[in-house]
Amino acid sequence: MDWTAYALNILAAIVILCAGLWGSGRVGKLIRQLGLKHPQLDVTLFGFLGSLARWAIIALTIIIVLGQFGVETTSLIALLGVAGLAVGLALQGTLSNLAAGVMLLIFRPFKVGDYIDAGGHSGTVEEVSLFTTRIVSSNNVPTTVPNGNIWASPVTNYSIKDTRRVSLVFGVSYSTDLKAAETALRDVIAGDERILNEPAEPFVAVTELGDYSVDFTFRVWCASSDYWALRCDMLRTVKETFDERGIEIPFPTTTIVRSGAG
Repeated sequence: MDWTAYALNILAAIVILCAGLWGSGRVGKLIRQLGLKHPQLDVTLFGFLGSLARWAIIALTIIIVLGQFGVETTSLIALLGVAGLAVGLALQGTLSNLAAGVMLLIFRPFKVGDYIDAGGHSGTVEEVSLFTTRIVSSNNVPTTVPNGNIWASPVTNYSIKDTRRVSLVFGVSYSTDLKAAETALRDVIAGDERILNEPAEPFVAVTELGDYSVDFTFRVWCASSDYWALRCDMLRTVKETFDERGIEIPFPTTTIVRSGAG
């Protein structure tokens, strides 16, 4: 046995291993720092990519080191490929959630703090990880939803825009002075500073002659943060204003006619 050659192989293997470990840590750190330097990029995604790059370099380093000692790495790579395929099939659902998590972090249809409707759940996004998203409902109940469910369904983000439109319908009786009813609705609008004139001015108009009422469509814009409070306040204020001005809000009635005894 050529001990000199064997010693050189060991020395080369140690150097390669040290260089690979140092390089893997360095590359992983650089990728994670890239996410920290740019606030618009998602830190979680770059943390995952950094870890992925680090372990890929470590795996490559081990294969090179084994090759330095004459180990047939082709068979080893094939074995690792088969093992990876088996693990992938066994963890198909988990890997699907992982892939969906990466896509969510790249395309970012929502972020932490947004109010969304996705995967059959509505609420405020509390955390987005690579496998799951935690959504807190309006009742302060957290739900952990697999990312695969979210990515496979439509996502409605109620927080992505600065403004939202409140759209309501108010019915008045056929005997009501329509001009007076419209004036009452516009007075309600004028009395609330949360209502905006952009992106469109308030809209009040008769849009339906129903079976029991003449229907006014009432549409106003407000800041997204004011949406629910304004909507509830409009319902109450319009009802109180109609009562004060004697404007009737009709409701369906049933008249029963009894025939006399024959």
